[in-house]
Amino acid sequence: MNFMPPPPKPNKGPEKPHTLREFPSYLKKLIGGFFSRLFYIIGLVWEANPAILIAMVVLCLLSGVLPVVGAYVSKFILDEIVLAMQIDMGSVGQFLSSSIVFLLIVYFVHQLLSRVVSRISSMVNQIAGEVVVNHIKLKIMNKAATVDSASFDRPEFYEKMENANREAGMRPIMILNATFNVISTVISMVSFIVILWGLHLLAPLLIAIMALPTAIVNYVYRHKTFRYIRRHSKERREMEYFSSSLVNKDNIKEMRVMDLSDTFIKKYESAFKRYFKGIKKLIYAEGVASILSSLLTLAASCALFAYVAWRVVMDGNMQIGDYSLYTGALNSITGCVSTLIVSTASIYEGTLFIDNMLVFMREEPKIVPMTEKPLVPEIGGNHTVEFRNVSFSYPGTQREVLKNVSFTVKSGESVVLVGINGAGKSTLIKLLTRLYDPTSGAIYLDGRDIREYDVKKYYELFGIIFQDFGKYAVSVKENIAFGDIHRGLDDIGIETAAKESDAHSFIDKLELGYDTPLMRIFEEKGTELSIGQWQKLSIARAFYKKSDILILDEPTASLDAIAEAEVFNQFSELCRDKISIFVSHRLSSATLADTIIVLDNNTVAEIGDHKLLMEEKGKYYRLFSTQAKHYIEN
Repeated sequence: MNFMPPPPKPNKGPEKPHTLREFPSYLKKLIGGFFSRLFYIIGLVWEANPAILIAMVVLCLLSGVLPVVGAYVSKFILDEIVLAMQIDMGSVGQFLSSSIVFLLIVYFVHQLLSRVVSRISSMVNQIAGEVVVNHIKLKIMNKAATVDSASFDRPEFYEKMENANREAGMRPIMILNATFNVISTVISMVSFIVILWGLHLLAPLLIAIMALPTAIVNYVYRHKTFRYIRRHSKERREMEYFSSSLVNKDNIKEMRVMDLSDTFIKKYESAFKRYFKGIKKLIYAEGVASILSSLLTLAASCALFAYVAWRVVMDGNMQIGDYSLYTGALNSITGCVSTLIVSTASIYEGTLFIDNMLVFMREEPKIVPMTEKPLVPEIGGNHTVEFRNVSFSYPGTQREVLKNVSFTVKSGESVVLVGINGAGKSTLIKLLTRLYDPTSGAIYLDGRDIREYDVKKYYELFGIIFQDFGKYAVSVKENIAFGDIHRGLDDIGIETAAKESDAHSFIDKLELGYDTPLMRIFEEKGTELSIGQWQKLSIARAFYKKSDILILDEPTASLDAIAEAEVFNQFSELCRDKISIFVSHRLSSATLADTIIVLDNNTVAEIGDHKLLMEEKGKYYRLFSTQAKHYIEN
């Protein structure tokens, strides 16, 4: 059974009505949006664990009925006590055999049941909190695994994702608790209203009317608070950034040596002051309005209490137990109304914030096959890669990072990409690995547009280490095995890859060898590697994968020139029958490549081998000569 409804559209909110005729339509959209989000949240809980939702429903019904039962039991006890006083019971036996003892036992059972239900509700809510938060976190993680890299370049999307991660876990269970609280409160309130009708038909109506100002205040200020928080999300993100920067272990060295701590604290305080200035006004205004509205409700309650007392005294048909019943009903209805207002306002506010998750969950990947039946590339065969008039601009920008780039490379050829910073080398790699699609032009694998291939199968062709490679807080062995997660932990293959990248020499000296946990985030015995050691480990990760196309995107920047030359030589040896692409600022590594592609002004300026390009005395010649001169002089 699939109870889970599709995510509703993100709540931009219906436009406010400009005329009275537009108001019904506005109200319909507002209520419709509210309930669509509420049902989506209920669906999330059902999806996480149906038993939790069923338990919450049962407990909700019991919580609604028990207060009414308690009120009636209290009334009957008082009535029986007054009656017993009138007939003047003369012995303990008469008292023990009277209805009073039976009613007291019923009252005790009621109190016990109420406490058990309350405790079980607390247990269920705690369990639901853990289960639902975990389910939603997994849902967000699974969604993040399918979202295009391009989406993360849009600040508004990244903000929604962060908000979803921060709020979506706690919001759904909070909203669901408030929803069931509303249901149980409504059950109790309706029952007490029926009781009050016995006193006067207008009594419940008066309580309801007096509650309206409080309800209006709550809803108005919940909406104002939500809009304020959304408009000032920049200040909240600034506070989060500046506070987290001070406790980030990677930043702590610079913070201390450069004495940046006070600067960041002041920046945090400045962002907080800007944010707090407006929210404080809203809190004060809501507080004053709530006090004034509460006075109206209190005045109505006092008048009704006086009326009940007068009726008991003046009406011979009413007993002292009726005073307890009716005043208890009045107190309960007042409390119920207050609970309804707070809970429904909380639900309304929560469903507004849940939009962060809805926006994130509705993000559709665009890096998908362009054909109904995607092609599957041949793994382990010879390949040809062709860039044909490829141009690219990052999402949300107009500047072309690559312009009309064209070249061809085949299996068995080694290619080095050369160019100054910002020339587009790393971007070219991202396009080849289809993390992005070209703005114009196309990239072909074996004569077919790469957009025709199954994306995951296409990724299997590549063994790659990016410039900003990952450092993972797991063992050395797992860090290398991440290069080909489908291959599993092949100890011999892992050690071979480490030797090929020259990582084995330092791994062998670690206390636990390949089982050494890296980084001191989780394990006290965790080891912190130098950036050069991390780079060797990341290169081993690329060598571990039996790939057809091997790419190293400046992974040797922290290695000395000799170590880089050794890696490049090993790299060339491993790629005899593969397409190999190497990006490096040190041009000494380019001398042995079959093809050198020089990028300049975001396009291909020169193509050829080292000898040819040096003879042409163009851009490559000037770059190489400048570096060579620097090494010779030193």
